[in-house]
Amino acid sequence: MKKSLLFSGTVLLLVLMFGSVAGAGTVLEGILKKGELVVGISGDQLPFSATTKEGEVVGLDADIARRIANNMNLKIRFSRMPFSDLLPALQSGKVDMVVSGMTMTPERNTKVAFIGPYYVASKGILIKFKNVEKLKKEGLNSELFKVATLKASTSKEIVEKAAPKVKLVLVASYNEALDLLYQDKVDIVVADLPFCSYIAERYPEKNLAVGDTKLSFEPKGIAVLEDTLWLNGLENFLKLSIASGEMNALLEKWSKSGTWITLLP
Repeated sequence: MKKSLLFSGTVLLLVLMFGSVAGAGTVLEGILKKGELVVGISGDQLPFSATTKEGEVVGLDADIARRIANNMNLKIRFSRMPFSDLLPALQSGKVDMVVSGMTMTPERNTKVAFIGPYYVASKGILIKFKNVEKLKKEGLNSELFKVATLKASTSKEIVEKAAPKVKLVLVASYNEALDLLYQDKVDIVVADLPFCSYIAERYPEKNLAVGDTKLSFEPKGIAVLEDTLWLNGLENFLKLSIASGEMNALLEKWSKSGTWITLLP
């Protein structure tokens, strides 16, 4: 493990050395000059990201971003914002990268570059037990259901295609979607399956059932602006993290270990 970590750091150091003599105005050069990596993240998409009682951003994505910054000898600053604002923030230069459980799609890839996938998920649904029988009887594509999804998300696109009859309620955050579900203002929340499973397990008093929609393939990636050396360095980081076992350890920590749950509100 130590050799792998050392090798990862060495490769990125070489990338940074070449980046420092690249043409002025490159993305990588700008990041190096300011000495800080600004990461766009929602902060409410467990297990990808969450915010602790003390306001610290944690999660799989936060750990990945911290390792990238550490390997580059940079400070890190997380910029929390609604999911739908993340890509516009990257395109406008407000953040240097987006690591926030974002699915790599052809449409998004026409606007920004992606490194990944570092995780592959599918979509799931959250529904109260009292409505499960109605869902079984009617199917998801029914005008009887109100379904909440994140704005500008693949969840939204999937529901629009697979269940055009439902009343779609677009929200800025998962917390907003959960509040609507708890108050019976929506019947179903469609989100990444790991998030759905976590919420149902952590809040048994809410009487929630989880279903895998099996409607999607969700490869999660890191979004950045195009810059050959920047992309190459991040690709090497990801490949070496996987080869060294670091990525698997992070996945185990955030998907199977519950030691971090006590940090959350």
